[in-house]
Amino acid sequence: MLVLAFDTATPAVTAALHDGGRVLAEHTTIDARRHGELLVPTIQHVLAEAGAALRDVTAVVAGSGPGPYTGLRVGLMTAQGLATTLGVPAYGICTLDAVAYGSGLAEPFLVATDARRKEVFWARYADMRTRLDGPFVDRPADVPVDGLPVVGAGAGLYTEILGESDAPPYPYAGALAALAAERLAQGTLLDPPRPIYLRRPDAVVPGAPKRVTA
Repeated sequence: MLVLAFDTATPAVTAALHDGGRVLAEHTTIDARRHGELLVPTIQHVLAEAGAALRDVTAVVAGSGPGPYTGLRVGLMTAQGLATTLGVPAYGICTLDAVAYGSGLAEPFLVATDARRKEVFWARYADMRTRLDGPFVDRPADVPVDGLPVVGAGAGLYTEILGESDAPPYPYAGALAALAAERLAQGTLLDPPRPIYLRRPDAVVPGAPKRVTA
């Protein structure tokens, strides 16, 4: 097994390789505006660091969001393109699941990431592997924290509402790859690489021009 995993649903452009036993290489750049520019070089970096070739990859995994439309699309389209080229399966895993797995928590908690527009994407977990509810998108004040710890960048942005967290804020690809490898080894059926959209994209097709009357 050699899993290539990456995520572009947050400001973290992150990629990793996992051989079924451990993370061989991982690289992350925090840049919310250059997903398309950074992803392929990041993949090349982890392949070189691991001493692997792209043809050695047996599965491609991308974070499927929720996240901003443009960044999310970069990762999922890349996953589909690589999988087609290599003749290997491509899978999608909820980005919030990767944040949860990276937290290492064994008790109930929430994950919250930045959804912009003064909102957060969030989900509730029983532990690092088990999502109970979500994902949803809400204003921070409307998230039912109920005294649970909150991990993810959303907690860092709205600490006065969601509380502080020492857990990793982003869905680092090492955690995403490890989660995918674990599920594949268990025979868990993974989802295809399709985006999780919780609201319409910011960009819209312009309407017909208005008629000018004298």
